[in-house]
Amino acid sequence: MENAYSAAVVACWPKPQVPLTADDNKNYHQQLQKLLRERDAVLIAHYYTAPEIQALAEQTQGFIGDSLAMAQFGAQHSAKTLVIAGVRFMGETAKILSPEKTILMPTLDATCSLDINCPINEFNEFCDAHPDRTVVVYANTSAAVKARADWVVTSSIGLQIVEHLHEQGQKILWAPDKYLGHYLQQQTGADMLLWDSACIVHEEFKLRYLHDLKKQYPDAAVLVHPESPPDVVALANVVGSTSQLLKAASSLPNNTFIVATEEGIFYKMRQATLDKRLILAPTAGKGATCRSCGYCPWMKMNSLKNMFESLQSGHNEIVIHETIREKALCSVNRMLSFAETHDL
Repeated sequence: MENAYSAAVVACWPKPQVPLTADDNKNYHQQLQKLLRERDAVLIAHYYTAPEIQALAEQTQGFIGDSLAMAQFGAQHSAKTLVIAGVRFMGETAKILSPEKTILMPTLDATCSLDINCPINEFNEFCDAHPDRTVVVYANTSAAVKARADWVVTSSIGLQIVEHLHEQGQKILWAPDKYLGHYLQQQTGADMLLWDSACIVHEEFKLRYLHDLKKQYPDAAVLVHPESPPDVVALANVVGSTSQLLKAASSLPNNTFIVATEEGIFYKMRQATLDKRLILAPTAGKGATCRSCGYCPWMKMNSLKNMFESLQSGHNEIVIHETIREKALCSVNRMLSFAETHDL
């Protein structure tokens, strides 16, 4: 039986992308190298974008990273224009931190199921009903939701921040990913009230088929993103953000890794692991229950073609109302200050 995705997610589901030819990618790659220099722009790409986008970031002194590292890099870089290859909340976070810079995205339609399923009106009602709780939201949310929050966290720093708040005796209202929230709750013992939503990619990983794969490769290390279901997380050798999973793949002695996160991470993971075997964790296959299959359809809306068109024309600029931006900046800065203080 197929997962019951919300009507909002289904409505925003992108049409299948027509892949560019190798010649087209080469042509746009060359043009973008020149255009990035001319426009004083830098490319900041997420690990889940296509290999050709990550390669362009590498070859133009741009950046590839998880959402926390992307935010830190963009805020510190001197370029007047930041080209954010990822999903919309990442572009919004860049604008929150760098209002003086032009923030462009290849497409503004690239969104996130977590963002879609946490609309600000419903979230405000949730917060209003629990005024005694500290509001902590995952980075995968809109600028408006971040503006309502006390703290923003990413998967690479969420554990430390929730533990810090728990030690202070604070009760937490958490949104939007219930699986990540459950993981943080289990690890810290914090009193957390969880919003009910999940990532359409990570929710698809299946324990039964992971067990079967583990039997086939008994010496493999299982690397799992904490947005995955609890039973999948429980089988992991390492649980962590994309950057933490990359570090584990490069440092662990295993020759085989079963990886439960979006397939785009394999571009950098292959560089870090050389001749090791990398296997995408099972989702039961495209013909069964899965609609995402370790593949984010919104991330893959980014292409060299629409990136070139955006940078050339100035279209797809991120704009945030200043009142919302200033409020969101407070919660984002708390995270960044915490990261700096704790050397994270």
